Amino acid sequence: MKPQDFKQPAASAAVPVARHRVIVVGTGFSGLCMGVKLREQGEDDFVLLERADEVGGTWRDNTYPGCGCDVPSHLYSFSFAPNPNWSRMFAPQPEIFAYLKRVAEQFDLLRHIRFRTKLVGARYDDARQLWVVTAEDGRVFEAQVLVSGMGGLSNPMIPDLPGLGTFQGEVFHSATWQHGYDLVGKRVAVIGSGASAIQFVPAIAPLVDRLYYHQRTPAWVVPKEDRPLKPEERADFAANPWRQRIERIKLYWTLEVRFLAFKFKPEWMGLVAKVAKHKIRQAIKDPALQAKVTPDYTPGCKRLLISNDYYPALARTNVEVVTEGIAAITPTGVRTHDGQTREVDAIIFGTGFKVQDPIPARTVFGKGGIDLADAWKSGPEAYLGVAVAGFPNFFMLMGPNTGLGHNSMVFMIESQAHYITRAIQTMKQERIQALEVQAQAQTAFVEGVQKALRQTVWQSGCKSWYLNEQGRNTTLWPGFTFAYRLKTRRFSTKPYKVTTA
Repeated sequence: MKPQDFKQPAASAAVPVARHRVIVVGTGFSGLCMGVKLREQGEDDFVLLERADEVGGTWRDNTYPGCGCDVPSHLYSFSFAPNPNWSRMFAPQPEIFAYLKRVAEQFDLLRHIRFRTKLVGARYDDARQLWVVTAEDGRVFEAQVLVSGMGGLSNPMIPDLPGLGTFQGEVFHSATWQHGYDLVGKRVAVIGSGASAIQFVPAIAPLVDRLYYHQRTPAWVVPKEDRPLKPEERADFAANPWRQRIERIKLYWTLEVRFLAFKFKPEWMGLVAKVAKHKIRQAIKDPALQAKVTPDYTPGCKRLLISNDYYPALARTNVEVVTEGIAAITPTGVRTHDGQTREVDAIIFGTGFKVQDPIPARTVFGKGGIDLADAWKSGPEAYLGVAVAGFPNFFMLMGPNTGLGHNSMVFMIESQAHYITRAIQTMKQERIQALEVQAQAQTAFVEGVQKALRQTVWQSGCKSWYLNEQGRNTTLWPGFTFAYRLKTRRFSTKPYKVTTA
């Protein structure tokens, strides 16, 4: 990619330029956390760019029936903004969305947010050592520092199935749910069997006439220890915030201990398999169906899912689990490789997101006009999952190899926001104009991560969205979350190339 290939409008009198010290992209958990941390450090000259007309990120966009969190509510929230009023141990989507809107208001972030501002290009201006960001409507923003809060679960992935464009019925992805379409009495094909599908399939199965559940690989699903929180419990948390902090700490260490099984005690995963198989036998009496939904890989290799109503939903008489691969979509249905066509009125994709392509090609350009997608030809990588060689003054939240399979991502986001804020402070204090991580520091960090990952259950042989096409895990952090926090607790310029003003 050559610099001249990037069609960035030149700043002129016709294109007003908004200048700030920091630009943050996105207002999900990541972007809002970054905004709060900047305000805490006395930094007021920043802007948050949001493509939609409300904050919330994935919790704004995903409104499918049954949508909720698989991390306990008291832990899936900011440490600096506890919510004593969660209705359940695991919060449903509307409550998480409402929580994020309250955080934006509580911490006075709304005045920093530019809604309906979709980023279409960001270019590092080598001469001026500034980031120039262009919005879809032509507006231009400039800043010394650019922070990406674009999460990996933000761009839906729809497989390129032959004939999909010819289908005459309704088609949508779980992340763009068509609430105006009445599913009652309809024949529906669900394609994909990941975390979203195991939530919405039980919710829609009682409504539809027929549900054909196209499953490529079964997931390990274990019970969800969910229950409503009693009014007296919520009142106690509100009156005694320290009790909620203790609950959060207990939950954190309970989940952190689970990492032992993912890395050091894989035999413990045998117990997980036993629990899941017991639940399958309890809910499903047909041996053939039991076999279809029982995985043949080690639990945890793919994302471990939690649900109490998933297996009972698959056992319903109006639900068919289809394991034959899809050959094509016809104008009226789905044809599988065995030649059978199932006529349907609607197709719903539960196929997840473009995790391996978190920032699309031709979007972010670093020094010398290099496209981030070209820098990541072998897969996304970054120093601490935060900084990329060749991209000065550019930082990421929820970047490569900082995802989790065992604990709360909010903990990781807070660690990253703290580190980035300290970097920005250091730039100000030491009059640093450009800060770019050195390639050797990035390589050493990435090699250490990949070495550690080889010893985990995530590399035990299955195909998952954690891995790219080369089989490399570019998604998960291979250690304890407290170890990551220790690494990001302090900022040092040592791994960076520094250019002073």
